[in-house]
Amino acid sequence: MNTKKGLLLFLITGITVLFLLAGCNTQESAGNEGSNDNAEDTNAEEANEDSGTNDEEASSEKIVVGFSQIGAESGWRTAETESIKETLGNDPQFDLKFSDAQQKQENQIKALRTFIAQKVDIIALAPVVESGWETILTEAKDAGIPVVLLDRGIDVEDESLYTSFIGSDFILEGENAANELINLMGEDSKVNIVELQGTVGASAANDRMEGFANVISENPNYEIIKSQTGEFTRSKGKEVMEAFLKSDGDNIDAVYAHNDDMALGAIQAIEEYGLKPGEDIKIVSVDGIKDIFEAVADGKANIIVECNPLLGPQLAQAAKDLQAGKEIERWIKTDESVYVGAEEAKAALPDRKY
Repeated sequence: MNTKKGLLLFLITGITVLFLLAGCNTQESAGNEGSNDNAEDTNAEEANEDSGTNDEEASSEKIVVGFSQIGAESGWRTAETESIKETLGNDPQFDLKFSDAQQKQENQIKALRTFIAQKVDIIALAPVVESGWETILTEAKDAGIPVVLLDRGIDVEDESLYTSFIGSDFILEGENAANELINLMGEDSKVNIVELQGTVGASAANDRMEGFANVISENPNYEIIKSQTGEFTRSKGKEVMEAFLKSDGDNIDAVYAHNDDMALGAIQAIEEYGLKPGEDIKIVSVDGIKDIFEAVADGKANIIVECNPLLGPQLAQAAKDLQAGKEIERWIKTDESVYVGAEEAKAALPDRKY
């Protein structure tokens, strides 16, 4: 009996152990499955967090550029605005914020202050005048925002207030205008010139006037008999030219206009006065918009000193380099040409983009 009872007890104990082991395995398996589910949930959460982070990084990777434009006083200015809007606006790397100052410095200062408050990455400024920028540019510098000047320079004691200037050599443009006029009319000819200046205080006006005078002053046969601002606009250029003609119509041999729109206004005034522009009075102009090329092709103007407004690609590259921590040139110059006479104007017209 004892032997049978011992065997039975052994069997019962063995079966109990087997059940217990099976239960433990089942619980362990269930626990592992639960652990895997938790791991998958954790990975999913991390992936979602990474995805969110990437989205934020993708957004923050955009280079935010605040662009303060002078206005739209001329075809040249409009072409510059369109070049920058098209280049930066169509590039997914950029977020462009644009402000039209309507030819007022106070509007530009207000726009720059807004850009600083918005914490843009870069400020692009086409300054309406040379002076009066120290305070606002110091605010930009203190905020760590680089400022890139477009097509016009400024006069500041601390030149570290701006990072770079993209644009033309305005003094050279004035010198080229004078040299080509002398080549056209001859060194020995007696030539009286009237000058249509750009906006008073603008670097383009100051430098184009200086460059032209540098060359003209070296030739005693050439004289600037009148010089007055036409404010870079066609209507004002026409108005000033009308006044010149009224007082000195018989003594004017040539017009030097700081931009094409003023030259085109002068052409209208000369025609209404009864003279032939391009023949009776020679016309030399700076910029190179389509309208002046057409005027030269028609024989109503004579010389075009090009000033390239298509600065969008150069601004975009400068912005990318600055954002990448690279140094950029202090003066990024544009490529430009001079066109003289109807044949050169006709040949260039099909390729004009502004």
